[in-house]
Parts: sequence; structure tokens; C-alpha cells
Amino acid sequence: MTTSIEFFDRQFEDQVLRGQYKLNKFEQMTQPYLRGDVLDFGCGLGNLAVAAAESGCRVFALDAAPTAIANLQRMASERGLAIKAVEADLRSYRIEDDYDAVVSIGLLMFFDRDTALTQLTRLKEHVRPGGVASVNVLIEGTTFLDMFGTGPYYLFRKDELAEAFWNWDILVESFSNSDAPNSTVKSFVTIIAQRPL
Repeated sequence: MTTSIEFFDRQFEDQVLRGQYKLNKFEQMTQPYLRGDVLDFGCGLGNLAVAAAESGCRVFALDAAPTAIANLQRMASERGLAIKAVEADLRSYRIEDDYDAVVSIGLLMFFDRDTALTQLTRLKEHVRPGGVASVNVLIEGTTFLDMFGTGPYYLFRKDELAEAFWNWDILVESFSNSDAPNSTVKSFVTIIAQRPL
């Protein structure tokens, strides 16, 4: 069985070959809230990072998949975009700067529970007052588990993200289900919240 990083690196290789750079529905939901300095924590191919930079944001993009980061670095260089893309182990990564927007779409559930919750806390801590966080995770009820590989993972409770942002202004709270292979389901929650001034 492969690791989740290997699973997604193969998927990203295929997307690069096919030229598939369309924003997914969670990235589309997040894009209008991005401004200033943006941290994309688990950027994947960087579609949202590119869209944010093209709209004037300065983006620091992180991912563990080598294909994703190499592709994003190439695109940023070719287009002259304000994107710094770095390959990193996001389980232990310590954020150093503060941002106007912090994004983590489809990442935290690939960590064990303690790591996922620790990194969620760190993400929140590095949003500037008045800034936004956009976090998207798979939740309990998800039955498509192939992408988790052999490593530990954590399916969040349906209301867990909202509880984590209880003292922020929740701008968007979205639940969705997507069909997956072999009659399985992916269940997601997305929270976009603004940190109080």
C-alpha cells in the first residue's frame, strides 16, 4: 500500500500531463476571501495559489508532494507571480509568519488526530486580526479511504471545525458529500472564518 503523499503525487503527475488546473469547488469557495499575504498549507498543484497571486496576493505555498511543488515553482516563474513554493513535511512544519489569509484545503485529515489538531491550532494562531482562515477536511461518514495509504488519518467530527472557530466570525460553513469509487462517499466540511480584530 502506498502513502498518501505517493497517492497524490501520482495524481498530480497525471493532472500536469493533462493540463488540469481548474479550481475545485472548495478552492472556488475560498478564492473571494483571499487578500494580502496568503499561506496555502497543503497547496497541491497550486491552482488556488496561482489564482490568488494573479489577483494581487503574495502567496507562501507548502506541500509534501514533489510534483506539486516543482509544477507550482515552474508556473510562478513563467508567469512572474508572487509565489514562494516549498516542499515540506506539514505534519511537523512550524509556521513562522502571520498572514492575512491562511488556507488548508483537504490536508489535515491525513495526519493522526493529535497532529491534525496541533496544526489546526497553529494555522489559527498565524492569521492576523481581521484576517481569514479557510479549512476543509473530510469528516466521519467518509467511506472512501484509498488515499490514506498505510499511515494514520483522522476523520473530523461534523461540528469539530465550527467548535474550533467558536470565537471567530464564521463566514461560510459548508457540508458536502461526493461520490467516490466503488459506491463509497467522501464527506467534507469547509469553514471560512474571520479572526476578530
